[in-house]
Amino acid sequence: MKNRFVQHGFAAFLFLAFSASSAFAQTTAKYAGEFLSLGAGARSLGMGGTHAALANDVTAVYWNPAGLAQLNYPEITLMHAEQFAGIVQYNFGAFALPHGKDASLGIGLIRLAVDDIPFTRLPREDLDLGEPYVDDNGVTRINRPFVDREFSNAEHALFLSYARSKSTYFSYGGSVKIVHKGFDDTSAWGIGFDLGAQFRLKNGLRFGANLQDATTTILAWNTGRKELIVPTLKIGVALPLSVDLLNGTLLPAVDADIRFEGREQAAQISGGPASLDMHAGFEYLYKDALALRAGTDTGNFSAGAGIRLPKLEVDYAFMRHSELKNTHRVSLKLSLQENKFRRK
Repeated sequence: MKNRFVQHGFAAFLFLAFSASSAFAQTTAKYAGEFLSLGAGARSLGMGGTHAALANDVTAVYWNPAGLAQLNYPEITLMHAEQFAGIVQYNFGAFALPHGKDASLGIGLIRLAVDDIPFTRLPREDLDLGEPYVDDNGVTRINRPFVDREFSNAEHALFLSYARSKSTYFSYGGSVKIVHKGFDDTSAWGIGFDLGAQFRLKNGLRFGANLQDATTTILAWNTGRKELIVPTLKIGVALPLSVDLLNGTLLPAVDADIRFEGREQAAQISGGPASLDMHAGFEYLYKDALALRAGTDTGNFSAGAGIRLPKLEVDYAFMRHSELKNTHRVSLKLSLQENKFRRK
């Protein structure tokens, strides 16, 4: 074997197949931004990924920037998830704060990566794998690969968000999104834009829409190749219901992701270039302190639970996947609920 190669290829293959972002892949629009579809915050993910209409906290940086306008105090959140039996690490963090009487600002960061991938090579690259050779000390050895170094395959997205409330019932917002991908010594940069809106009716019914990568995000690799992240329209509806008998609130929600990149059998519903993936779930909140959740995320069962403490929320989410193993997510959210930080 004369060329160097990467050991531990199974982990790298899973990640590359999932994200379609390897620097050696053929240029394509499909799945180039798949890592941006994984969600943020264990609360929403426990409900099947339904949050386009519900997002009203710091996680709105990801789900729908319009929801940031409902903040009254600064908030910080962190989430960690392990996917593909722990091979892939997924992390999200965000900070948001009210600005003036009707606006809010936010910043968020996503990182999805396979780390510590061994890069191996042969002692004698001019010989085939397994061939015997004599080293400089006169010792006969077998030409077997050894670990020369380790590298990461990582994808990052930075969100810079702004939202404004036009009335009690309507808010809008947008995000500038900076995307970076890296595979060993190859890398790509891109910039995109998300546009969101939320409507809230007097009866509590909520509607939300978030057009991600609205102008199409172009990823430019240092190899000269380009990839496209095509727009995705996320729409959602939710209706809080008071359950006096159980001293709580029931919150059912449904979201849909509409794409135009010809996913065909990879989507739940497809026709020509258009495809549709559904999310549905609910949350039962007992005495504004303990939450139980369940849902379906593009056909995969999800569930979760959360505890609300003064200024702090702790959430857990689980998603079952028959082929790619189960995924566990944990998130924390801290609210700086002090008068000096309250929206004026």
